[in-house]
Amino acid sequence: MDRDIEEQDPLAVDPVDRDGRRMGDTGGDDDGNRKVGCCERFHRSISKWMLPEELHEQYLERANCCPPPIFIILISIGELAVFIYYAVWKPQKQWVTLGEGIWNSPLSYKSDRREEAWRFVSYMFVHAGVEHILGNLVMQLLLGIPLELVHKGFEVGMVYMAGVLAGSLASSIFDPLSALVGASGGVYALIGGYFMNAVVNFREMIPVLGVFRIGVIVIIVGTDVGFALYRRFLTHDVGLKVSFVAHIGGGVAGMTIGYVFFSAYNQKLLKDPRFWLCIVGYVVFLLFAVLFNIFLSPA
Repeated sequence: MDRDIEEQDPLAVDPVDRDGRRMGDTGGDDDGNRKVGCCERFHRSISKWMLPEELHEQYLERANCCPPPIFIILISIGELAVFIYYAVWKPQKQWVTLGEGIWNSPLSYKSDRREEAWRFVSYMFVHAGVEHILGNLVMQLLLGIPLELVHKGFEVGMVYMAGVLAGSLASSIFDPLSALVGASGGVYALIGGYFMNAVVNFREMIPVLGVFRIGVIVIIVGTDVGFALYRRFLTHDVGLKVSFVAHIGGGVAGMTIGYVFFSAYNQKLLKDPRFWLCIVGYVVFLLFAVLFNIFLSPA
């Protein structure tokens, strides 16, 4: 005979899952056969590509699009707007490869105008042509949006801007007579941070995806740097030489500061000694670069 309701234990409550459903109540379907929505599938893919396997469930429990990946989207819109301005409104011989207009821009970095300190950052908004801006936009959106969904805008913004500044300062030291345009420093910072995270956590990530993502990064970076070196040393175009050092400077910033930010998911960075080590190293580099530009630069 069934017990009366009054005789049942009032504290006996069936456990529920994170969707608020009773664990034993599947509504006729096994939990494994539950229909997964597009949003959940998207976040599952993000967790596989961006995080070690033990952090997947932790990410999925708190995954949402609030706030949305606003930093990388706004930066991309700004770069595209500046490109359109110089390609359409400023007189150019052709807009596929922009000419004199971008070098006379108050945003471009030029060694003889380095006393205008904003140029060490603003150069990221100016691009030399369609191929240049499309390559940077595609890479930073494909990598930046998933990173910002996982780590949020502050961390991604810090890494991106650290790469931009490190790129221009490194160029002013190691290639001091060259000009600089493009967001490659920021893009390579994102790539460097993601690459180091994939390498260090390779055993904890899905092996096939680990090999694939590292291989893709090596191919993309190798091809891009190869073309940059070709344009810098083997072409004989008349005019300013464009530096390739920003790629390296941004990549190093990403492999240090970016790695610390992107490997510390849901952790307090201020208690991580690696964070302070990278911050101190970056500040020392900034001070050296500033002093070099003031007292030692041949430009």
